[in-house]
Amino acid sequence: MNITEYRRIIRPLLGDYRFHHSVCVSDAACELARQYGADEDKAQMAGILHDVMKDIPHEEQLKRMEEYGVVLTDVELHAPKLWHAILGAAYLHHVLGISDPELLDAVRYHTTGRAHMTLMDKIIFTADFISADRTYDGVKKFRKMAKESLPKVMHAELAYTIESLAKDGIPIHPDTLAAYNEVSLEIISNKEG
Repeated sequence: MNITEYRRIIRPLLGDYRFHHSVCVSDAACELARQYGADEDKAQMAGILHDVMKDIPHEEQLKRMEEYGVVLTDVELHAPKLWHAILGAAYLHHVLGISDPELLDAVRYHTTGRAHMTLMDKIIFTADFISADRTYDGVKKFRKMAKESLPKVMHAELAYTIESLAKDGIPIHPDTLAAYNEVSLEIISNKEG
């Protein structure tokens, strides 16, 4: 399938706001892929698909994850904002028949990050953070950083996420901490090298 077909398939699953956001993430992902040498078509597809399950009620998300054999960790179980990414990857695989692990992982980890992130993981994580529809304080800084250095913007985005979660007393997913530590060490080793 191509991007047009995926847009047609997901449109009924998403409200207007979420669909617009997904289009913006797809556009940002394509730009980042072009800049950093990743597959632009795949980035565009992962971007349009990343929030495919976001507008599904939480109860329905849990039900579908059970149907697909998804087992949540304790942290995930207590973090409903992460469910759409986990379910999204399972839905893409089980319902749409997508088997590309790079695309599925980019969708799965776009909210948490993880250790050993692929270039596509980083692109979708960042595109979701900086898409044109985002208006939160600091987004302009992140957009500027994304044009200069993917590791540095990832570091800043992960730090922002960790700080926000900690401030609100929300558990931090171990994958987020692993991603932060890994990118921190990458930046440190590049400074030393």
